[in-house]
Formats: sequence, C-alpha cells, structure tokens
Amino acid sequence: MLLRRANGDLSVCRALGADMDVDDGPIGFHAQQAVEKALKIALVLADVELPRTHDLEFLVRLVRGSGVDIPADLSSPEWLTPWAADFRYGDPVALDRPAACAAAESAIAWAESLLAEVSGEH
Repeated sequence: MLLRRANGDLSVCRALGADMDVDDGPIGFHAQQAVEKALKIALVLADVELPRTHDLEFLVRLVRGSGVDIPADLSSPEWLTPWAADFRYGDPVALDRPAACAAAESAIAWAESLLAEVSGEH
C-alpha cells in the first residue's frame, strides 16, 4: 500500500511539475510524501516500527540505523521536509521542481528494488 501511494504522489509531481500556473506547494508536498513513503517501506522491511513523523532526516537516520543502505542521491532529502507541513501554512521558498520530482523518482525506484530483493525478483 505504501508503494502504491508513493507512486500516486510521484504522478502528481510529474503531472503538475511543468505547469507554472500551479503553486509549488502541492508539488513539494507530494515529492516529500513520495520520499517519506519510500523511506518507510525500508523501515517496514527492516521490521522497524514506523514513527509518526514527516522528518526525512530522522527517517534517513532510522533507515541507516536498521542496517539498510541508502543511495547517495537520497542521503540528504531533508530539504523536502518543510514541504510536508511548514510551507503549506507559511511562506515557502521556491521549489526546485525537477530536483523534487527526481528525488521522488529515485526514492521510489530504491524502494521497489528493496521490495524486489525481499520477494526474490533480483
């Protein structure tokens, strides 16, 4: 279910990312959510209890602490964390839309590879 939802978040990023009439907020939010869900997939697979947080830096530390390797391009996704809630109610900074969508794509591809390893689909 997490992977399906993460892919839905990625679809929103892709669909809205090129439309400059759309505010950065929804795109940043869905990119953050995709990365968060991918990290939580890694935690589920490592049998770590899922925390109720949107803090991507904290989630990366938990994943690493569980012994799961994180790809270099996902090792510092904390720049997306404020898009989960902070920027929805305040004045956001400009979002690097291509980087946000790329982070979501990378996170989902990584989560899919972890799931494939578990199911033996190398």
